[in-house]
Amino acid sequence: MYALKQGQTEQSYNRNQPALIDPALIQAAGLIYHTYCEVHPEVTGNASGVAINRVNYRGKVIFIHHPALLPDECFVPLNQIESCVY
Repeated sequence: MYALKQGQTEQSYNRNQPALIDPALIQAAGLIYHTYCEVHPEVTGNASGVAINRVNYRGKVIFIHHPALLPDECFVPLNQIESCVY
């Protein structure tokens, strides 16, 4: 094992730049989100995205900006779901 110097990270990335997500995951997340909107029309504008399992494409609509994810899950932000054309 090795120690990182203070302020140094193992991986450097820009939080403002969206992560590359498989288009099939974005499509599945869109279906989950749109189904949620149809079933719960009273809830509008509160979701931040969808946490979705990369293996079986099961997911849930998330209402916080930085969710804790399971190892096989990824977070698809709402702006990526809405901007994707599929």
